[in-house]
Amino acid sequence: MGMCVLAGATLQCSFGMAPSVLNVLPAARVMSSMAVASIMDNVPMVNIMPFGMCSSMANPTVAAATAAALGVLTPMPCIPVIPAPWAPGSPTVLVGGKPALNNSCKLTCAYGGMIAIQNPGTVNIQVK
Repeated sequence: MGMCVLAGATLQCSFGMAPSVLNVLPAARVMSSMAVASIMDNVPMVNIMPFGMCSSMANPTVAAATAAALGVLTPMPCIPVIPAPWAPGSPTVLVGGKPALNNSCKLTCAYGGMIAIQNPGTVNIQVK
């Protein structure tokens, strides 16, 4: 069983240099101490904030800066590009009609980074 993810959960991208925080809008109106997240809370710059600097060569700004520096990896500011929802989710628990987000879910950035949940924001709400 995984832990339910709440607003304020700590996230980390494999190519990011700093952690980020998950923002959950109270649209589903499912609350505990904070808003409960679903797999659809994946919108960049709304739910998923930047991870500091990005070091992925698949990111066009990083590739351009690295080429300008004659091949020396040059990280650039992170702007996540998220093409799909969190996976796999919790199919037995629904938040606003969508599967709940648990701490084992992952999110893939279009630039190759894997976004994981470091701290779900709770230690006492379990979901399957």
